[in-house]
Amino acid sequence: MPLGNVELIAVLGGAACLGGLVLLVVALVGTTKPVPPPGGSDQWLRRLWQGSGTSRSDHLRHQALLGVAALVGALAFLLTGLPVIGLLFTIAVLGVPWLFTAGKAEQRVIGRIEAVGEWTRRLKDMSSTGQGLQQAITNTVATAPPEIEEEVRLLAARLQAGWLGRAALLAFADEIGDPVGDQVVAALILHLSDRGERLGDVLGSIASAAAAEVATRREVEAKRSQPRFAVRFLSGMTLAVLVYGLINPAYMRPYGTPTGQLVMIVLSAAFIGLLAWVRSMSQPPRPARFLATPQQGEVLA
Repeated sequence: MPLGNVELIAVLGGAACLGGLVLLVVALVGTTKPVPPPGGSDQWLRRLWQGSGTSRSDHLRHQALLGVAALVGALAFLLTGLPVIGLLFTIAVLGVPWLFTAGKAEQRVIGRIEAVGEWTRRLKDMSSTGQGLQQAITNTVATAPPEIEEEVRLLAARLQAGWLGRAALLAFADEIGDPVGDQVVAALILHLSDRGERLGDVLGSIASAAAAEVATRREVEAKRSQPRFAVRFLSGMTLAVLVYGLINPAYMRPYGTPTGQLVMIVLSAAFIGLLAWVRSMSQPPRPARFLATPQQGEVLA
């Protein structure tokens, strides 16, 4: 049944308030990067507009997704006359990538750890030929695994530019951002100070430990995939019900009143909140590192 002007304004106001909250959850909870410190509302708006990516292509994809979400929401509102349905379809378009990319960040981390172990083996082989540490690192740039190729190239460039070995290695560990990388860097820093002859043995042990860490994390990630599939299946069924409501107006008729719209808002908020909660619990905690970021004063001799 059609809504009066006052009722429509009330429904739109409630939907807008919920929409702001839910869009904030979608934009911030789903990211694996830490939330930037508060510095004014412009930072929150910029994050919502540009997304969590760092490159221009990431920003353009996110803005295109926002445009598609707004278009789909407007079409759903025009077809049903229910503002909350339009809002839900807008959130659905934004939330599908957020929901189906769960686990991708952990898979990237596992790939980087495996790459660190592979690079460590290559560095061990280079150092066993009698080369100095800086020369051995430089020689591994051409064969570095793609996952950490940029970090290895930066490490070699810093050493060639005159950075102190300890500072360059600490910066490399900071860019890797994982305890496995810290173990490799700690062994290399100790070698810089004592010039021991057992560096190859230590690097070999660390590479083996990295392989065992990768196997463990992959096993844990495989176990997480089952509940993630269940959540995705239930979310897909919910979206199917919404789509059915678009093509069958009689199904949505009970929600055409202000009370029905309010009930839909409450149920939708509870469902989306539970999704965000379940997804946050499925994200593994960030492993604690034991090496610090190099200080500015210790970069150059």
